[in-house]
Amino acid sequence: MVSFKSFQLELDTRHDKYERLVKLSRDITIESKRTIFLLHRITSDPNGEEILNESEAKLEAVRQKIKQVAQELIGEDMYQFHRAISPGLQEYVEAVSFQYFIKTRSLISVQEINKQLIFTMEDKEEETNTPPSNPYDKQLCTWSLKVTPVDYLLGVADLTGELMRMCINSVGNGDIDTPFELSQFLRQIYDGFSYIGNTGPYEVSKKLYTLKQSLAKVENACYTLKVRGSEIPKHMLADVFSTKAEMIDREEGLS
Repeated sequence: MVSFKSFQLELDTRHDKYERLVKLSRDITIESKRTIFLLHRITSDPNGEEILNESEAKLEAVRQKIKQVAQELIGEDMYQFHRAISPGLQEYVEAVSFQYFIKTRSLISVQEINKQLIFTMEDKEEETNTPPSNPYDKQLCTWSLKVTPVDYLLGVADLTGELMRMCINSVGNGDIDTPFELSQFLRQIYDGFSYIGNTGPYEVSKKLYTLKQSLAKVENACYTLKVRGSEIPKHMLADVFSTKAEMIDREEGLS
């Protein structure tokens, strides 16, 4: 009975931790989505720098949530709780890579993302105003959480959907150069995913179909701009693209 009581305590502790991580992951997902919605406004808002600053503040709040996840996982095997935190990390990768693309027109690396997820804080003795007995005795508490390669790939695959929306929004606002830039970038991402093919994890190969759809919609927009751009008034371009995108979805649904 004593042994089973200790097993019960251990299992209850593990289940409670899992539930806390699921809630934190849900909060990370929600805040990351809000950041993405905010960044989409950059195509129509003339004050883009202000939106980028606001998005950075939102992402910093998300990192504080990830810090709580890292604290929960101290002394634990992360992969035992990976299913609980994976959706939040994927959404965070999507938001960070979207912001990075808007700033630099390039793709952020997984090393760069993990570098942002190292948190340090001086020991509690330093938080109080009382000076330490020895200034060399300062101790830093460090927490870190690594985004796995699979979470990174799934987040980048989701990013392509946001870039497709950015393309349509840009055209609606009269920006004709961005779709061609996005088309080139998406083609490079698609080529990279094609190398993985069916040899990678199941989730990655499943995202490849969605990625192909996003690329087809952007390429279709570029085609329409190149061939019929001079015929269609700028304020009607977005409607033409959305109609064509629906036609592509229906055709792929039938095939």
